[in-house]
Amino acid sequence: MEFNYNSTRPRLLYSEYGRNIQNMVKFIKELPDKEDRNKHAQAVIDLMGFLNPHLRDVADFKHKLWDHLFIIADFDLDVDSPYPIPSRESLHTKPERIGYPSNRIRFKHYGKTVEIMIAKARQIEDPEARAAMTASIANFMKMAYVTWNKDLVSDETIISDLRNLSNGELEISEHINLNRVEVRPVSTLNNNNKNRNQHKQRNNNTNNSNKKKNNNNGKRY
Repeated sequence: MEFNYNSTRPRLLYSEYGRNIQNMVKFIKELPDKEDRNKHAQAVIDLMGFLNPHLRDVADFKHKLWDHLFIIADFDLDVDSPYPIPSRESLHTKPERIGYPSNRIRFKHYGKTVEIMIAKARQIEDPEARAAMTASIANFMKMAYVTWNKDLVSDETIISDLRNLSNGELEISEHINLNRVEVRPVSTLNNNNKNRNQHKQRNNNTNNSNKKKNNNNGKRY
């Protein structure tokens, strides 16, 4: 008795379709009549979609099935496809190289966004609009500082950093009081929520007790 092991069979191109699909495609390639090839190819496409229902959630899933069909056929299948037939070269096309940003961030805890906002504020000519934008940037810088450093920061530090980042073009009065930003630990937030829920429950119990008393008083009279 002769055994046929997978190691001796042709390489399985798409394991999610199984070897039977690959054998069917091989059978279609050997059909002499193109009309029969078209009919059998459509049947195989339907079966491939049935075996992989998750592909129905993919955009243009029918197009993907036809591409897989031609790949399984080693791009040697003479059938009428409703989509452009892929080429062997298209499978090995490398994506365009994405340039890595090389700009140095002077204060990493503020991020690149602050530098962009400062550059926009420096271009504002209206004094009032420029002052309002500068104040908003300073408040954002304080929030970003506290978020990353988990510590309080003085307004003087924010004003000094803003002056350095804008090359002295954006100024804020040293007597200004920036928004107080405080980062509370998760445990504190959970305790506050628990206290609010307990207070709400006590109010509900009190309201229910008052309703019962009113009902009982009404029954007496």
